Amino acid sequence: MTVNRRRFLKLSATAAAMTAFGGLGCQHTAPAVDRATMLKPEWTKQTTTICCYCAVGCGLIVNTSLKTKKAVNVEGDPDHPVNEGSLCAKGASIYQLAENERRPEGPLYRAPFSKEFKQVSWKWALEQIAHRVKKSRDETFAVKNDKGQTVNRTEGIASLGSAALDNEECWAFQTMLRSLGLVYIEHQARI
Repeated sequence: MTVNRRRFLKLSATAAAMTAFGGLGCQHTAPAVDRATMLKPEWTKQTTTICCYCAVGCGLIVNTSLKTKKAVNVEGDPDHPVNEGSLCAKGASIYQLAENERRPEGPLYRAPFSKEFKQVSWKWALEQIAHRVKKSRDETFAVKNDKGQTVNRTEGIASLGSAALDNEECWAFQTMLRSLGLVYIEHQARI
């Protein structure tokens, strides 16, 4: 089949028309969900918050069920000056962060050479992190460089922040890292 310009335009127009109008007249068998009733104040509590994905700081409205204490709806906040109710694809799917049956319920630890993770307590995990950071810092801390200049730094630890931190948390976190003597501190908002 040879395709010339006229045939290409006809095929493109046909495909566009089928895509645009192909679903008209089809019956939708799923029952309609009455979202307005589900989000009434007597059933849910509305809370405003900030999206955690990047440093833009879009405003969200989270509706939490008073019965189950779980989020039932997340949408953009139309009164927020940053996003005025609109959300990007990640912000629109933020509901899945909290309401996900596959989300771990606590810290997981995989021992060296092990193939499986095991759930551990927060107390144990935080103590292990603190001991390992202290050990690595002590082993790699340099008071002076090769020129004899005072540097007070450690090059054995690096930090890569993520979008789960807002600007104020990033500032506090990097201040703590710099007090440890870290040089390699980076932030990536779209990990």
